[in-house]
Amino acid sequence: MEKRISTLLAVLISVSLLLVGCSTGDSTATNNTEKEITVTDTLGRTVTVPSDAQRFVAIGPGCLRLYCYVGDVSKIVGVEQMEVTSGVTGRPYARANEELLQLPLIGPGGPGNAPDPEKILEVNPDVIFTLYNSDVASIDELQTKTNIPVVTLSYGVTAVFDPELDKSLELIGTITGNEERAAEVVQFFAACKEDLMNRTKDITADKKPRVYLGAQSSRGTHGIESTSGNYALFTVVNVRNVVDEAGINQYVILDKEKLLDMDPEIIFIDAGGLANVQADYKSNPQFYQGLSAFKTGKLYMQLPFNYYSTNIDIALCDAYYIGSVVYPEKFSDVDIVLKSNEIFRKLLGKELYAGVAGEYYGGFQQLSFE
Repeated sequence: MEKRISTLLAVLISVSLLLVGCSTGDSTATNNTEKEITVTDTLGRTVTVPSDAQRFVAIGPGCLRLYCYVGDVSKIVGVEQMEVTSGVTGRPYARANEELLQLPLIGPGGPGNAPDPEKILEVNPDVIFTLYNSDVASIDELQTKTNIPVVTLSYGVTAVFDPELDKSLELIGTITGNEERAAEVVQFFAACKEDLMNRTKDITADKKPRVYLGAQSSRGTHGIESTSGNYALFTVVNVRNVVDEAGINQYVILDKEKLLDMDPEIIFIDAGGLANVQADYKSNPQFYQGLSAFKTGKLYMQLPFNYYSTNIDIALCDAYYIGSVVYPEKFSDVDIVLKSNEIFRKLLGKELYAGVAGEYYGGFQQLSFE
């Protein structure tokens, strides 16, 4: 009997030691796996980041905006001087999160400046998100100098409704632990696009007005000649962009005589350049009186959405406004103020239309130059 008990104890001890050994090995492997995650950024770089990262910075044009759509703003530990100097004007993400403007400075910011590794190191982030992503070498150099993972983001080509934008939001979600929020934002963009396209998909060619965007903001404000072919907000609501029909598929400063030849039925003027157009109208009214849209009063103001890269939220508001002007019967259920606040609330958690509209002549409106 004693022999059997001794044998049983020996077996139990052996099994226990084996289980302890296995448990220790599994725990180490799991911990190693959990401590880091590997992602592929928008430049195709493979980057390993801490899985429990809690401190972030976002540098370069528009980077902080994308973070604000997805990430926990309280985990941003520093901002660029440009963000502070500009205040909240033209950037709803700053208006929604004014506390960010009180954070330590991590460099000058702006499209013409390079990152400041020393300033970034002072705030000790776990991960650097960047839109200073013109080439891999400069990104790798920043990562080497700081010894901090650097992940590039992108707005893509069209910024609004672009797959690269979606990928960037998903990267932020993965790295910050906000995957569900990132998926929610990406789905919201897709739902807006689908809604806009479905409202206008049955419009036949003979029912599409010829439309033009003037005074488009692009690295500053411009006059009525500033415009774009392949303009995403016109495309998504199925209108005839006269710039497309002239064979132009990108941003351009037109010759004014060319605009007279195009003679669009409806003109949208970007509020950022409205003062330029008003001044030019006073000095050269004959030119404007040669345009059908000025004769008929079919002139409307859209909100500028380019300020330190693209405000996706404002661009979506503009798309709904454009649709409601060109095809009022298709957008009869859309109150543009309510729709705009819905968009801001979804992306930034606050109803911001009144503040944004206050920056630009009171918001969406029909214009008169008389």
